[in-house]
Amino acid sequence: MLTLYGVYRSRASRPLWLLAEIGQDFRHEPIIQAYRLADPTAADAPTNTSSPAFLALNPMGQIPVLDDSGLVLTESLAITLHIARKYGGLLGPQTDNEAALMEQWALFVATSVETPALEMMMVQADGGDKTTEGQASIALNAQRLRRPLGHLQAHLAAHEWMVGDRFTVADINTAEVTRYAQLHPTLLSEFPAVKAWIERCQLRDAFKAMWAGRMAEPA
Repeated sequence: MLTLYGVYRSRASRPLWLLAEIGQDFRHEPIIQAYRLADPTAADAPTNTSSPAFLALNPMGQIPVLDDSGLVLTESLAITLHIARKYGGLLGPQTDNEAALMEQWALFVATSVETPALEMMMVQADGGDKTTEGQASIALNAQRLRRPLGHLQAHLAAHEWMVGDRFTVADINTAEVTRYAQLHPTLLSEFPAVKAWIERCQLRDAFKAMWAGRMAEPA
């Protein structure tokens, strides 16, 4: 039995989207981040990322965590790759070459896209785009993103999807990281194939179901 720990407003969105795509049965434990609670140690606080019971599962105190019949994984991209490979059918790799490409795209977005995109999104979400300092930070991170987005643009200009000419876990992993850059008003418009691809991904029923779950949670 699969058990996924984590709320929708976290990197758990990645495996939650995938699980919705494949219709896999699982148990969902909505562990919330400790920093989102006024007092995560209070007697009436929900189980959270600083709770001893959760720290016994993941000493890093981060979500998501997957427990697949005793196999415990604590990195979201490893979780999605594992689920897709074991349960995902055509959403997972069908050959060794596809597996390698899916792993490569996951590492690419994690190392080249996530940090500047997330930093840019957080500045904008906090209203920093209205300050000189915030505008400078956004501009710097947008510039850092142009090279990896250019790489994605070249790939997606020639392919409808990331791997295997079909929608796969590689699209979920890449889209859920690239999503952080969507808050920028113009950046993705510079990369039309990327913009069209992520919009295709987000039109899928499983993404909409995941997003509805996210919107139902308190911000």
